[in-house]
Amino acid sequence: MNPTAPAPPRVIADGPIVVFDGVCALCNGWVRFLLRRDRRAGFRFAAMQDAVGRELLRAHGLDPDDPVSFLLVDGAAAWHDSAAVIEVLRRLGGGWRLAAGLRIVPRRLRDAGYRALARSRYRVFGRRATCMVPPPGTAHRFL
Repeated sequence: MNPTAPAPPRVIADGPIVVFDGVCALCNGWVRFLLRRDRRAGFRFAAMQDAVGRELLRAHGLDPDDPVSFLLVDGAAAWHDSAAVIEVLRRLGGGWRLAAGLRIVPRRLRDAGYRALARSRYRVFGRRATCMVPPPGTAHRFL
């Protein structure tokens, strides 16, 4: 075993987990958007400020102390940044699957746009003092 490799997360994945910035107003809006549109209630959520979210970020090579990435984890597979957003929308089904067409844009360009938004999200959309409280009836979906 390589001592510098991140340890696998101890989270038992029963489907896709969205790791989001729990104090970011934009990110909280994204989670509320997903909760409303995820008809199968398949996505679970972990704030990157909590132990589970931090562990998942580290396990996938992302810095939990520099939260500019969005992460989707499903078993051994993981997507981050623009690829994660596209994959989440694709999995919502319906017309949201059309977002998969954005993959024709080179990832380097998509991620540059994603990173620009991520770096300015607090200034543009605001920041909360505490992590999001799950809406009524959804607490079981938050890790």
